[in-house]
Amino acid sequence: QRQLVQSGGGSVQAGGSLTLSCAASGSTNITAYMAWFRQAPGKERVGVGSIYPGGARTYYADSVKGRFTISRDNGANTGYLQMNSLKPEDTAMYYCAAARWAPVNWAHAAGYTDWGQGTQVTVSS
Repeated sequence: QRQLVQSGGGSVQAGGSLTLSCAASGSTNITAYMAWFRQAPGKERVGVGSIYPGGARTYYADSVKGRFTISRDNGANTGYLQMNSLKPEDTAMYYCAAARWAPVNWAHAAGYTDWGQGTQVTVSS
């Protein structure tokens, strides 16, 4: 059974930092293409960033460039999303996702087959 288990998140004041983790188990191999998405109440799920299997190539949404960093530890089968300089508009449920093959567009949720359970991030002003 494929499974992505998320941890981290929580509440923080604006300007603070949080780190999310995404651990793969079962038949889900974290060496797949991995991404992070977020979904605010009443809004669609949008891509935050993506990282290729080797970790050398990353993509970020313009809204988080320079503040968020995606990384991975393939040996530990775990991916990470480091979030710095958080803003109230970053408040959302965050999801990690994995795909066995490179999505046509990293920011499209339909390109990913495995999803984490979601982690709430709340940033207060």
